[in-house]
Amino acid sequence: MKKLLFTIALITVAFTTNAQTMEELKAEQAAKKDSIVAIQGRVNALQAQIDALPGWRVGAFGTIGGSISNFNNWYAQGTPNNSSGSIGVSFNGYANLIQEKYFWRNALTANLNWIKLDDKDTDLDDDDFNPTTDVFNLSSLYGRNITNKLAASALLEYRTTLLNNFNDPGYLDVGVGFTWTPVDNLIVVVHPLNYNFVFADNDAIFDSSLGAKIVADYTRQIGAVNFKSNLSMFQSYKSSDLSNWTWTNSFGYTLWKMIGVGFDFGLRSNKQEALNYALGNFDPLSGDDEPSFGNVDNDLQTYWTLGLSYKF
Repeated sequence: MKKLLFTIALITVAFTTNAQTMEELKAEQAAKKDSIVAIQGRVNALQAQIDALPGWRVGAFGTIGGSISNFNNWYAQGTPNNSSGSIGVSFNGYANLIQEKYFWRNALTANLNWIKLDDKDTDLDDDDFNPTTDVFNLSSLYGRNITNKLAASALLEYRTTLLNNFNDPGYLDVGVGFTWTPVDNLIVVVHPLNYNFVFADNDAIFDSSLGAKIVADYTRQIGAVNFKSNLSMFQSYKSSDLSNWTWTNSFGYTLWKMIGVGFDFGLRSNKQEALNYALGNFDPLSGDDEPSFGNVDNDLQTYWTLGLSYKF
């Protein structure tokens, strides 16, 4: 009996000591977490002061996505013997000069994708990588500050495709107006006087015109997350058929060192491009009405890319 009581006493003391030790460790851990939060707050405050200093701000991040596959005698599918693959690359870079009286903001966005499907049972198919997503945008914005949030500005923006039909069409916007920065990292451009130069082989569809340009751009890094959202709109004074808008979004989450997960998606509406595509696929013998600005379906254009990201 004495041995039993002695054993129970030892177990009780062990549990009590362990509980006390655990509570002490948790209390010490909580204190250190509070210290980390306080230190991080001071670091963030110093970074805000650094960001407010005049000078260049340069940064970039991108996404790389890809896959390959090979099938032999996989009879459940229509092409039992094939090899396929896809490669997607997106890039978002900026170089901004911020001074007390003026700013110069430059940005480059590109999203390119290739895909291939090689049917091993025929020599008539195309086994090369062919471009599918093709986006290129380069912009330069200069402004002279009127107030700390409003500036008189001039914008040059060029948009085209690189892999297919380079500069056919290509769009060059040149205009003047005002730039508003209501909060940090958000730039809103309103240029009532803007000329939209359109470069294309088919002058009967694509036409340059005078209009208004509106751009909203939000680029920011929060911890391990990088993201950029850009809306670019042109409203033609000549005809609404010549108006267009493009909205692109890029997200990158850093998982390890400079590598992470990236996601890009974009939306666009452009009636001139819709009509050009419809006429290119129109069969005069079909009996349908020939596509025109009055009857063409201006469907929403979309794309998205998911893959590994790299923070430069």
